[in-house]
Amino acid sequence: MTRYETLASTMAAEIRSGSIAVGSRMPSLRQVIAQHGVSQSTASRAYYLLEEWGLVRAQERSGYYVAPGAGISGKSARRPSAPAESSKVDISDLVFSVLDAAKHPGIVPLGSAFPSPLLFPLPRLAKSLAQATRFISPWSTVADLPPGNEHLRRQIALRYVGIGISQPMEEIVVTNGALEALNLCLMAVTRPGDVVAVESPGFYAALQAIERLDLRAVEIPVDPVTGLDLDALSEALDKHPIRACWFMTNFQNPTGVTLSLEKKKALVELLARHDVPLIEDDVYGDLHFQADYPLPALAFDRKGLVMHCGSFSKTLAPGYRIGWASAGRFTDRVQRLKLMTTLSASIPVQAGIADYLQHGGYDRHLRKLRSAFRTQLQEMDASIRRWLPNGVRRIHPIGGYFIWLEFPEAIDAMEFHRLAIERGISLAPGPIFSASHAFQNCIRLNYGHPWSARIDDAICTLGKLLVHPSVRVKP
Repeated sequence: MTRYETLASTMAAEIRSGSIAVGSRMPSLRQVIAQHGVSQSTASRAYYLLEEWGLVRAQERSGYYVAPGAGISGKSARRPSAPAESSKVDISDLVFSVLDAAKHPGIVPLGSAFPSPLLFPLPRLAKSLAQATRFISPWSTVADLPPGNEHLRRQIALRYVGIGISQPMEEIVVTNGALEALNLCLMAVTRPGDVVAVESPGFYAALQAIERLDLRAVEIPVDPVTGLDLDALSEALDKHPIRACWFMTNFQNPTGVTLSLEKKKALVELLARHDVPLIEDDVYGDLHFQADYPLPALAFDRKGLVMHCGSFSKTLAPGYRIGWASAGRFTDRVQRLKLMTTLSASIPVQAGIADYLQHGGYDRHLRKLRSAFRTQLQEMDASIRRWLPNGVRRIHPIGGYFIWLEFPEAIDAMEFHRLAIERGISLAPGPIFSASHAFQNCIRLNYGHPWSARIDDAICTLGKLLVHPSVRVKP
């Protein structure tokens, strides 16, 4: 990072931790210059960046003040205690009920798990698909069986090199999206009845996979500011026979939090001591708002225990269903499981995406996509400040396209979701992100769609619903 980005990140951490209270006046430029030994230009640019992140507001002739909702203090609502007990998972009915309710035509998709397809270069991608299929060998039906199309795996391996990771092409297995990659990795290292550590709140598909495979879950708390609780994980590893961990280290779904490099390294070292594999879900890493891709935990792996899973569904081609697992020491197992289950990802689509990665300007597209998401986040953040009460807590993410909101404990997110659906608005209620159906006063919103007056009106409606009598938990 540049010097002003480093300074901004330092001040942002103080705001998000609650060290500087919401509404407080920030240090003056003169104080920042003296305290940090930086130039006036560096201090000014740091404040401009904090303002862009929605953490501070400038007041004319008065200075900068911490914006409402910029920090989260206290415990997250109804967070499981640590270390938790392992438990059976029963989440699918709840998840499906929420997802089905969001399928109505014309609904405002604030609860969607996907960004707008209008942001993707689909015509250029179709050109690559047409170009690649013209030259597909008849023998590709055999040659491109798992681990997958060699050209595509080479392009993926080159992207690892681009972020500073030397990842052998031979360890990459192409799958039908990242979700299949994650499921295959889980199947490769567990058997029915095994215990798996998951985040809380965490990605509901991880809970569904654990439920389907008849596994048991141990929930590890995730703080919206600092991320995964490594102390709780260490206690859980000592207490339970954990066979695998399924975590997101970059722009975690649903909170949006990213682990620091120090915590990623400590996580890998902790799991290495226990010889426990990490299934690293990194589908949002390319959607960072800072200068560089935040290194995944894979970068610190020395024992082949990290199975790093990625996808083009969130960044390039949502309907093409192409993902991959870089599976380390478990590559052979994952490859065999792929053959035994779905045999192969689409051969023409693999070839088309490989052609696009080489010739289509993927990095140029990513820069435009990240810029769009950053702008849409600023618009949503302004709308939240405009229409929702000050008691709503949130963290301004630095990547991805989700924002996590925590309401006062009296709010029932499931009832809030039901009323929103009746008014044509989807949202993702907190209980679907927990094996124990916790986070009953939290929701996740999606800012991955181009901003419009319709979305702003939807946020306004949500603000009105917060005072509806039925969304209040009965005493």
